[in-house]
Amino acid sequence: MEFDHIHFYVENAMESRDWFREKLGFKAIASQTSQHTQKEIINRGQIYFALSSAITPASPVTNFLSLHPPGVADVAFRVRDINSVVAKAAVNGAEILQPIQQNLNGLKRAKISGWGDLTHTLIEKIDDPQIWNSSSQLFMDIAAIDHVVLNVAKNNLESAFHWYHQILDFQSHQSFDIQTNQSGLRSLVMIHPEGGVKFPINEPTSGNSQVQEFLDANYGAGIQHIALQTENILGVVEELRSLRLPFLHVPATYYSSLQTKALSYLSETDWQKVQDCQILVDWQERIPGAMLLQIFTQPIFNQPTVFFEFIERKVVWVNGKPMQTPGFGQGNFQALFEAIEREQMKRGSLGKN
Repeated sequence: MEFDHIHFYVENAMESRDWFREKLGFKAIASQTSQHTQKEIINRGQIYFALSSAITPASPVTNFLSLHPPGVADVAFRVRDINSVVAKAAVNGAEILQPIQQNLNGLKRAKISGWGDLTHTLIEKIDDPQIWNSSSQLFMDIAAIDHVVLNVAKNNLESAFHWYHQILDFQSHQSFDIQTNQSGLRSLVMIHPEGGVKFPINEPTSGNSQVQEFLDANYGAGIQHIALQTENILGVVEELRSLRLPFLHVPATYYSSLQTKALSYLSETDWQKVQDCQILVDWQERIPGAMLLQIFTQPIFNQPTVFFEFIERKVVWVNGKPMQTPGFGQGNFQALFEAIEREQMKRGSLGKN
């Protein structure tokens, strides 16, 4: 299984298309107008997004936006055997929203229900080598979707994991319990055993948690952020800052506490660039040389809901073979949580429990 594309439902698809072009460097590649919906297709490298807005009240976008603010409506996956995936999903309780269909190019697709109002389009086209060989390619730009994060209501984390385990065979990989003096969250990272799709789930552990703020603003569960992988995070972030894409602020004290360790991995020049770009840095202690570089944008819509992450997983050698740094850094997760808390304080939404 691999990510195929992310589908956003928005108020104006063409305005959103232009925002992605101007702030994230995406290209407009197709425009589709149906009786009820306007859809814009954009991409950057191997990453594809669809942006849909309603033309008439009969559009599915109208119903979605009556329940939620603009955001991610569908996370689409590429699968090897769509017939078996859909059959298993149906047996285990997923609603089949669109049955399997095949076009003239041999591409099969279907759509099933996800958690809350999220849906999942399933796509099979096994003769496309990019589907299963993308991990072996080297990119210097934004390469792929690294992971997508789902926020669910308090005490729903285990239920959501069980649902995705039963329906799509996701496996538990890593868990976090993040707490500050102000609030907290729990997170469980799911990974699919075929292809390595990473799909973390968060739940709040306090009434003023940033996850709860998302749930309140989103009127329920939904996709909180999309992480885009790069092998050149310094270059990508410098480009995006030149496009005036707003990122979360990281205080100088964060870097002073890490400098000694960082200079054993990075040159002084690169370490200065990391600080200038305000990138978070973390290490996998059990793998020598393994390092994660991450940065997070401000929310991309008017509400404190969806944002983007950019992540570089440094390549390390294990048993004579190159591999990207796996997992999710505990230190970066804590730093991200604290950075979003500072934004909550600015919004006045981080009160007492």
